[in-house]
Amino acid sequence: MLKGKKILIGITGSIAAYKIPFLVRLFKKEGAEVKVIMTQCATDFVTPLTLSTLSQQPILIEPYNKVDGSWNSHVDWGRWADVFLIAPVSANTLAKMAAGIADNLLTTTYLAAKCPVFFAPAMDLDMYHHPTTQKNTDTLISYGNHLIAPNEGELASGLCGAGRMEEPEAIVEVIRSFFEKKNDLKGQKVLVSAGPTYEPIDPVRFIGNHSSGKMGYAIAEALAFRGAEVILVSGPVAVKVQNPAIRTIQVQTAHQMAEACFMAFPGCTIAIMAAAVADYTSESPAGQKIKKKGSNLSIDLIPTTDILAELGKIKQKGQFLTGFALETENETANAQKKLQNKNLDLIVLNSLNDPGAGFGTDTNKVKMIAADGQMKDTPLLSKAEIAEEIVNMIVSLTEKSNLK
Repeated sequence: MLKGKKILIGITGSIAAYKIPFLVRLFKKEGAEVKVIMTQCATDFVTPLTLSTLSQQPILIEPYNKVDGSWNSHVDWGRWADVFLIAPVSANTLAKMAAGIADNLLTTTYLAAKCPVFFAPAMDLDMYHHPTTQKNTDTLISYGNHLIAPNEGELASGLCGAGRMEEPEAIVEVIRSFFEKKNDLKGQKVLVSAGPTYEPIDPVRFIGNHSSGKMGYAIAEALAFRGAEVILVSGPVAVKVQNPAIRTIQVQTAHQMAEACFMAFPGCTIAIMAAAVADYTSESPAGQKIKKKGSNLSIDLIPTTDILAELGKIKQKGQFLTGFALETENETANAQKKLQNKNLDLIVLNSLNDPGAGFGTDTNKVKMIAADGQMKDTPLLSKAEIAEEIVNMIVSLTEKSNLK
């Protein structure tokens, strides 16, 4: 699975750097191409000669060659890799990555990288548990980077606890699993909705909500990475699509979103309705800006089309329909009711009572409830990681139902 994959390894100043020659050897045995960038401090723990011999590539440390003045391009290396694995990551480099400080070749390459980034922290347990380190780790996760969490065990300080870098064999398995998922949805056509809808009151005012679209866009990206043909119906958001394979249909109102979804759904095998569609719209939007008056203003509202319910009615055998529920009370019971009433195969429950979850955040925490009774709770993760969890659940359920 790793044959021909281009793996860039970044090594920082940690005693766990002694494990990286074993990691390089394992990747090479799998047929991967490996290049290595080191910080200057990393050379105190493992020699460039050892790594160069094992990787069969020159090892880069400085941004330029001090002998001939040639430039070691962080841009080229960042674009070369299929995956950038930074291991071990010291507390110092972790902080630099989170803050965007590019004062060496490794951190500069990190900022320029276009590929997925994995990071494996290694430090003493008190350093790892320090609030600053935990905040920096959460920040990197929120940016879509993948954490390879440290183990508990005996540390170089003689203490025992969390902070021990994951073993090379386990890291290889993480990277192998990452690539195995790629293209497992090839041949599937998936509809995703995202963001809010804006229901006009007059030419300058609207009824809307706080949805940022980040969750729906993360789901679309996760699906496209795994080979699916994705149609993304999006309300007005500031998020941009990264994968060029995603076809985006921009809409404003609930009516426009309904029309786009109803047109696309019959040709899709999977639909994931993550948009926060307005429940009501103005019955008669004003043609001109409504002027402020001294008296109260009343606006007649009428229900919008329940897109999810209508899709549930027309769903055919072989189609898998996922909805979202944002609840503030009786969360699970209300989500299960929505799952049944709207003929869904899976519902993803968000609770506004969970800090860091819901609208506008880079993180989320969900409960997934399937029609067959399966339930799965996630911890607070980046929305990219939550998207991966949702896609994994859908793949598992569709395989079980022989939909694929």
